[in-house]
Amino acid sequence: MDASRTQAKIKIFDSHMHIIDPRFPLVQNQGYIPDFFGVKDYRESTASVEVLGGVVVAGSFQGFDQSYLVDAIFNLGPNFVGVAQVPPDIDEKELLFLNERGVRAIRFNLFRTGTQSISQLEEIANRAWDLFGWHSELYVDPKDLRSLKPLIMRLPKVSIDHLGMAEEALDSVLELVAAGAKVKATGFGRVDLDLVRTLKKIHSVDPNALMAGTDLPSTRAKRRFSIDDLHLIQDTLQEEADLVLYKNALSFYRVGNS
Repeated sequence: MDASRTQAKIKIFDSHMHIIDPRFPLVQNQGYIPDFFGVKDYRESTASVEVLGGVVVAGSFQGFDQSYLVDAIFNLGPNFVGVAQVPPDIDEKELLFLNERGVRAIRFNLFRTGTQSISQLEEIANRAWDLFGWHSELYVDPKDLRSLKPLIMRLPKVSIDHLGMAEEALDSVLELVAAGAKVKATGFGRVDLDLVRTLKKIHSVDPNALMAGTDLPSTRAKRRFSIDDLHLIQDTLQEEADLVLYKNALSFYRVGNS
């Protein structure tokens, strides 16, 4: 442990977490239905850190009904925003409704759903950007990232989930970061890469790219989020760790702005 680490609670803007509420429907994905994880569970799980706000991210198991997302943002309170999963034919009225309730981005879960709908991705991503300045969040199978890179580079604003997931995707991630993409420093319990090396490389390309998050409740991960994941960021990036822990994401998600 680095001697410079203070004993105060770590401040974090949680750029990636899920709320799984039993009051709202779940959709089986690849045979999987997650355990429930409500707002109370989230608060209990993050009691050891100072959460400055965060991002409720739509999961593959939540389909296109975003009622739970609107409810979660409201109940988590100020400085929490959302990333929605929406159908390609969503109308402007529904997008406006979600925007007014704190949604800031669309998620495309290509890791769990495959790339069969990739032809529709660019159209809806650009429409959401043009209307409300929503960026696109991509959960991509690492073996597909290189082939998808030209498409991703055409999108107006993007973030990549979970450090790109594996070593084989790192070169593509670095190229995307150089072109302006952000990267979630999340899901350390689900990735297959050298965390310290990856954090340093991405940060060296763009210090404003990395955004930390808990990935709670860590569905289908090999291990659950631990505060040691945040300590790893602190120890790796030292005096610039606060950029990753909260400053970059607060700016990127336009917290407090419409």
